[in-house]
Amino acid sequence: MAAHITPRVISFGLIRFTLIRTVLLIAAVLVGVRGASADIYQTSIPHAILVDYDSGSVLFEKAADVPVPPASLTKMMTMAVVFQALKDGKIGIDDEFVISEHAWRHGGAPSGGSAMFAEINSRVKLSDLMRGVIVQSGNDAAIAIAEGLMGNEPSFAQLMTQRAKEIGLTNTTFRNPTGYHDPDQKMSARDVAKLAAYIIKNFPKYYPIYGEPDFKWNNIFQRNRNPLLSMGIGADGLKTGYVKEGGYNLAGSAVQSGQRLIVVVMGAKSEKERGEEARKLLDWGFRNFESRLLFDRDTAIAEARLFGGAQSRVKLAADGPVRILVPRGTTEKITARVVYQGPVRAPVTAGTPIGRLRVMRGEILAVEVPLHADEDVGQGDLTQRALDGAQELVIDLVKAGAAKLKAGALKP
Repeated sequence: MAAHITPRVISFGLIRFTLIRTVLLIAAVLVGVRGASADIYQTSIPHAILVDYDSGSVLFEKAADVPVPPASLTKMMTMAVVFQALKDGKIGIDDEFVISEHAWRHGGAPSGGSAMFAEINSRVKLSDLMRGVIVQSGNDAAIAIAEGLMGNEPSFAQLMTQRAKEIGLTNTTFRNPTGYHDPDQKMSARDVAKLAAYIIKNFPKYYPIYGEPDFKWNNIFQRNRNPLLSMGIGADGLKTGYVKEGGYNLAGSAVQSGQRLIVVVMGAKSEKERGEEARKLLDWGFRNFESRLLFDRDTAIAEARLFGGAQSRVKLAADGPVRILVPRGTTEKITARVVYQGPVRAPVTAGTPIGRLRVMRGEILAVEVPLHADEDVGQGDLTQRALDGAQELVIDLVKAGAAKLKAGALKP
């Protein structure tokens, strides 16, 4: 544990909640000069989040878990599916896709929406369609890609939703690849930020396209719609969107002095508001926070209880150092808990995923990282397994008795 964190409470008592066991690790106070808390920041945007890319620390959030219409932020997932297919070798950058009548009529020039203006029945290279989606936010390009990969938009949207669940987007559902409004198509600001980080981390070969200032297609010159790119704040992506049912949205990322922040604003009243509020959030984040080390690499963070093991507990660790960004010049309480399903059944091998470390900065879930077993633990002998079984039985009986007492107390 880093020396600059003063522990106040350290407990490894297990609290049983159905199948979830929570280990209270630490309640700590970061000692510094008292000043105005960074959490007093206010924004007019109804849904927003600001995240440090390297540590995953949430610096600011406002209604960040409420699913809302994502508009063209949807196209971030459209491209994440494409990037993965390219990475897996299932498609090639020079593959050609047909612009069907449906793609042309509902996403191209006749639609009146954002388009790359590809001609009906033409064949367009994937490299151009990608820029049509990313730089121009072309609905025709997005539909052509969906039809080319999965045959139709609904099937491609199902793949998008499946991929979203695989990468941990818990408040996301897709019904089309464009962002056209559908009452069932929703994303939360937190999920958008997670998706942005996923794209930056996993597809460094293609992420720079998000920073290209313009793209010319069919002799039509269009500029990138992301206003952050021209503000001189180190922005290099990602996407904007608008639907009347949800307002103006923006997902952006910027780098200053080696630090990358990701900002998401959703539901702004105008293009001007979404751009200005996103810039203000980024400026505030770069100016007001500093990094603190919670746990070094390869440090045993906690222990999980074992059932039927050669020992009663197994040590847990993260994949790397755990850091958190905290407001400069403030005193703020940091609490951390490990949550896992348990007891964990032996045998256990090192590296087995077991739980998650959840670090709270005040009321904000600032950091959440997966934990794995940090050692091999074999199965215990028959006596040990019998003792563990008896202990679990007693716990279940106590739990059942408590439930009955509570139910009786609630009767009129």
